[in-house]
Formats: sequence, C-alpha cells, structure tokens
Amino acid sequence: MGACYHPEARFSDPVFPDLDAAQVRAIWKMLLSNDTDLCISFTVLHEDQKGGHVRWEAFYTFSRTGRKVHNVIDSRFTIKDGLIHTQHDRFSMWKWSRQALGIQGLVLGWTPLLRDKVRGMAAAGLLRAMAAESTAASKG
Repeated sequence: MGACYHPEARFSDPVFPDLDAAQVRAIWKMLLSNDTDLCISFTVLHEDQKGGHVRWEAFYTFSRTGRKVHNVIDSRFTIKDGLIHTQHDRFSMWKWSRQALGIQGLVLGWTPLLRDKVRGMAAAGLLRAMAAESTAASKG
C-alpha cells in the first residue's frame, strides 16, 4: 500500500488529521502487520485521472480492547504522477468509538475529549512504529 502514495502525499482522517507520505506509509505497514484479522472491502463511487471517491469498509479487532470493529469510511483521493497525492477519509468517530471502546465510546465518543485522547494514543503508536522501523533499518 505504501507504494501507492506520492512522495509529497498528505493524508487525513478523524484519528490522524494530518500525515505526510512517510507517516501514511508507516500507518499502512502498521495496520497490515499488526492486525491479523483485518479485512477490507471497497466500492469505487467515482474515478478519473484526477482522483476518485471510494467507500471502504474495515473489519478488525481493536487491539487495545479486543472488541470487533466494522468501520465504514468515505475516502476521496487526488492523483499526481499516477500515485495518491491527497487522501481525505471521513467516518463517524462516535460509531467507531462505541464499537472499539464499548460503553466509554458510547457515552463519550462524540466529545472532543475522547477524540483527542484517541488521536494522542494513535500518534504515539505511529511514532513507536516509525522508530522501530528506523531502528530495524539501521541494524540491517
């Protein structure tokens, strides 16, 4: 998946609001190597040479809680040099959080407090994954 992104790529979604190309590549590597039960399906709603609009669905177990998640994502892309240049994903944080976090997500999933906490945990996980990758690359 990382090879699909332009060197100047930008990505955003409710959990990761502003990632550069290296970060989005690391996200995909982290997702595809850590979640043994991740399953993704998609429907192309629009496509042309400039970009596209896709609805994709991710089914997985959220590792922190062991809870099953079915996340429906609306994704819009722009293309540059045949690669994804920008990607903006939208999904309901409240729906996601009530699945992933249970009662805490049900009660607080719509609040900026919980959104910011999830963002902070996700950003820390991304930094750890990127640091581990960098360490592994320097040893190899």
